[in-house]
Amino acid sequence: MSLDEQALRKLRRKLGIEIGDVGLLEQALTHKSYLGESSAAESNERLEFLGDAVLGLVIAEYLFKQFPDRPEGELAKAKAVAVSEPVLAESAKRLGLPDLILMSSGEEASGGRKRASILADAFEAVIAAIYLDKGITAAREFILKALESILIDIERKEHIRDYKTLLQEHTQGIYKRAPHYVVVDESGADHDKTFIVEARLGEKVIGRGQGKSKKQAEQAAALEALETVDQWSSNELVRGLGS
Repeated sequence: MSLDEQALRKLRRKLGIEIGDVGLLEQALTHKSYLGESSAAESNERLEFLGDAVLGLVIAEYLFKQFPDRPEGELAKAKAVAVSEPVLAESAKRLGLPDLILMSSGEEASGGRKRASILADAFEAVIAAIYLDKGITAAREFILKALESILIDIERKEHIRDYKTLLQEHTQGIYKRAPHYVVVDESGADHDKTFIVEARLGEKVIGRGQGKSKKQAEQAAALEALETVDQWSSNELVRGLGS
């Protein structure tokens, strides 16, 4: 099985780009599980690797130029949100990618078309396909348009409120469990306290942050969790959740 012409035409319209190499686009939408059902298929993992790098460059460049007065730390936090898995997964949904990804019947049966990690990877692979076929200018235009909503939030400084929401969407999508937050330390006078909070999933600490209020510290812990998502151990989390 492969993507039919009608599906490809529909996707091209949504992308707003006429990709000449159809094979690249099809590869971008091929999950590794599908390789067991088609010997001719090639997974999107290599494209995802490249797309992740192109995405990071484009967003970093945009933030650097758009906000010359914001310090490096603030830009880094904004970038972490813009390229986070939940944000990319939502962008993939808007493009209709969940229905187009080629995956095994087993992966599909286990909810693969709704899994944020699979959707985000496919989105990054599509970025790579655009980059390879049309170059960095086209890739930049696509990325900035696809992520326009979160970039507007960053401009308004409204993205900060999304850290906990983004983390919850990520953990719910993969582990069917929301994180919880634990105050592990507080110091200072009553009028000037500093709180340290851990974000936990089951028994595993996935993020740690501090702030002048519990809410601020929770946001910082959620952000660290989003920034280090690739370092989480799935096996440890499964054990911690009692699965």
